[in-house]
Amino acid sequence: MRHFQDQLSELFQKIVQMGSLAESMIQKAVETLETGQADSRNAVFESERQVNALQVQVDDAAVKLTVLQQPVAGDARFLFMASRIAGELERIADQAVNIAQNAGHLTDQPPLPPLVELSLMARIARKMVRDTLSAMIERDVAMANQVLRDEKQVDAFRDQIFSSLLGSMADDPKLIQAALSLILIARNLERIGDHATNIAEEVIYWLQGRDVRHGQARRDEDVEQQAKNEAKHEQSDHSNDRR
Repeated sequence: MRHFQDQLSELFQKIVQMGSLAESMIQKAVETLETGQADSRNAVFESERQVNALQVQVDDAAVKLTVLQQPVAGDARFLFMASRIAGELERIADQAVNIAQNAGHLTDQPPLPPLVELSLMARIARKMVRDTLSAMIERDVAMANQVLRDEKQVDAFRDQIFSSLLGSMADDPKLIQAALSLILIARNLERIGDHATNIAEEVIYWLQGRDVRHGQARRDEDVEQQAKNEAKHEQSDHSNDRR
């Protein structure tokens, strides 16, 4: 049993390593956008190879441990979660690569007016990834739930950026190519937020055995609130009957 727990711990550390690499890739990709430096872009590409290799290791270990140890309860949920989170982190890394590549297309394009919203969106998306890792490491459900709420901010910034860039394209056709690249980068950041949200949902499932995917938690809360309201109405009716 001790050996099994050591293997679970080693698997956990690989996921944490993947997450740290993915978060650093977002930072380097945004640096590529802001500075145009080739070193930052190359660092993103190098980290992607490491993330891909770790994903293969995580998937392989999760399958072997599930088959050989036949875990139950929390350990079983952790192994299921491990493969899914590794997949989400690999996709976050892919989005960081896309940001770096799209940023490279801006080099020879006319400059656009500064987009403060894009920097803010990138900061929130990166924070979401960092917070999902912290929630996993610290077993913090409240932090995972906060990540689910932060997704709305990312979506709001995406809408603002799209609206602003479409206006720039309409005003000056020479800005179309540059604006399209930034629209794609905003879309990449949105997808990072989506993947971070998916990881937060997996963490909640692991810690509580509760499925909050596809808004299930919101529907459960609505049902619970409805039941409370009905109970209040019943109590009120009984009170009126006694009168």
